[in-house]
Amino acid sequence: MTDVFAPEKLREALDIFLHEIPLAIWETFYVTVAATFFAVLIGLPLGVLLVVGEKKGVMPIPAWLLKLLNVVINLLRSIPFLILMIMVIPLTRALVGTSVGTTASIVPLVIAAFPFIARLAETSLRETDPNVIEAAQSMGASPMQVICKVMIPESVPSLVSNATTAITTILGYTAMSGIIGGGGLGKIAINYGYYRYKYLVMLIAVAILILLVQLFQSVGTRFAARLDKRVKR
Repeated sequence: MTDVFAPEKLREALDIFLHEIPLAIWETFYVTVAATFFAVLIGLPLGVLLVVGEKKGVMPIPAWLLKLLNVVINLLRSIPFLILMIMVIPLTRALVGTSVGTTASIVPLVIAAFPFIARLAETSLRETDPNVIEAAQSMGASPMQVICKVMIPESVPSLVSNATTAITTILGYTAMSGIIGGGGLGKIAINYGYYRYKYLVMLIAVAILILLVQLFQSVGTRFAARLDKRVKR
């Protein structure tokens, strides 16, 4: 480690930084945003269903179905992401035609993230004031109106805050996807830092990942604060 900052190492790291890091940053951003979008698309409705589908919810569903959903979500959340990536390789290949590459890494990321988002959405929706729901029902609102016009709008600040947590978690997962050939900063860190012992390059990739996490967290926190009616401006 004593020669990490040797002149030749610095020149080599600078060359990689100029020619490969910009594309890696874009790939990381693309995969993170795409995976978050599809995970929210699946996870948010599931989170809503977990709340409204209860026996005393606004749209009860059979108890066995609710229990099955909980079991599936808990099962997927309990599988380590590295193992999950390997397990879903056949599904990834079936969906995108290959199991390696930047786009292919989106599939395991979505499967890992949507149960997490479902639980976050469930937590946010449970914070809705029951009195507001009862008031809407007393005025003749249908279950879908209660969900779409009361529960979700009332939970938006919390949902945005939890979505920020989800996107930063997914960003961390993208680094691990480099192990199975996924692109982005994870690939740079693994290919150069782990396989070729170019620790300076790995440190640069990790530092950029940390900056991206801070960026997403700051933007999400500010957006959630703006949407929160309880915040005094």
